[in-house]
Amino acid sequence: MKLYCLVAQRFFMEKIQNAFKRAATSLLLIVLVALGARLGFAANQVHKMPQEVLGTVPFENETGNIAYALVAGKGFSSPFRTETGPTAWLTPVYPLMVAGVFRVFGTFAPRAFFAVIFLNALFSSAACIPIFLAGRKIGGSGVASGAAWLWALFPNAVMMPFEWVWDTCLAALLGALLLWATLELADSTHRTRNWSGYGLLWGFALMTNPALGSLLPFLLGWAAYRGRRTVELSLRKPALAVGAAILCCVPWTIRNYVEFHKLVPLRSNFPLELYIGNNNNYATRQFVWPPKITKEREILRYFRLGETAFMEEEERKAIEFIRSHPGIAVELIGGKFVAFWAGIAEPLQVWKTTDSTLICVLLLCNTLAAVGALLGIAVLLRKRSPYLLAVSAYPAVFPWVYYVTHPNLRYRHPIDPTVLLLVAVASAAAWDLLPRRRNFEPPIAVGE
Repeated sequence: MKLYCLVAQRFFMEKIQNAFKRAATSLLLIVLVALGARLGFAANQVHKMPQEVLGTVPFENETGNIAYALVAGKGFSSPFRTETGPTAWLTPVYPLMVAGVFRVFGTFAPRAFFAVIFLNALFSSAACIPIFLAGRKIGGSGVASGAAWLWALFPNAVMMPFEWVWDTCLAALLGALLLWATLELADSTHRTRNWSGYGLLWGFALMTNPALGSLLPFLLGWAAYRGRRTVELSLRKPALAVGAAILCCVPWTIRNYVEFHKLVPLRSNFPLELYIGNNNNYATRQFVWPPKITKEREILRYFRLGETAFMEEEERKAIEFIRSHPGIAVELIGGKFVAFWAGIAEPLQVWKTTDSTLICVLLLCNTLAAVGALLGIAVLLRKRSPYLLAVSAYPAVFPWVYYVTHPNLRYRHPIDPTVLLLVAVASAAAWDLLPRRRNFEPPIAVGE
């Protein structure tokens, strides 16, 4: 009888463990949980805001204003609602999406905001799929499911669909898709259509968030190098991918040249972002209120000068500051590095002074993710993983544009799925180091 009970107990334990394992590695379940978490957070926040605010305040940014201009028949223009003429402040994909939402649900209507939230949540939740597939290729099902679950429940990812009417969630999906596509392409049969599709994906990503373009030479170069080592890949196919990506951007670049009479390949606002992070407010390294230079004052100058002249002036002032204060510029890069990975400037000071639980959670999760990603890179390096260069390019290369300009929690978001994939790699390695209990086989006594 005792033996029967032990066998039955073990049988049911194995059933429970198998059911738990199937649930933990179910991609459909992970995506549904991710979507539920994002929509649940949004629903909770919506109840705290007046209905009349929901249709206007979330759209009071460059994306919403350009979308409004498109719906009003004024073209891709006026990023600050005031009629200032054509703009290349943003690339067109996401503003066009928001303009489409305005067409269907009404301009600056609460229903439009709900629709945008739902789209953002779908984009963010869908990122679980490519990051799962990339994780399975790099480290097996354990790493795959771990990375997807981390992304499904990561506080940044849960909050972002509601917090920003911007391309942030779509860019996170595209960043994860590009990683998975690169890994697959490098180990595929290298059909011409695969490389063409890869180039088109890059073109769409560039027209959504040009910052992702910093990864293009590294991911494409790695895929081409690995392909040449495995199946003697011809360099004509990577060149075809580059050509397809460029072809996607050419109509937009031509439009910008016609409008501004100068070459603006994708976006025009880099000089302003550079000046925001490098200006005379930082010259004394002391906090002064009110600051000498503010974004609001610069925007007033934008109204007066127009986009082309304004950006040229911002570039001149930023470069002049960097040249005249090289030591401060380097020090600022260090501070931006910390802010980028912690999610907020001066994190230690904020941790000590804040009474917000949410801010503490964000600081802790972002910092742990950064440390975990570094450990994940170390694990891949120790294992001599062939995928090391492709994955580590995300945290090593992508942030540099924000170290030079200025960081923001949402600026890091396009690489967060890959950062969490590296955390999953490190976690799996740590799990493998834990001692395992030996399977207990109950003895069979004679006569029982």
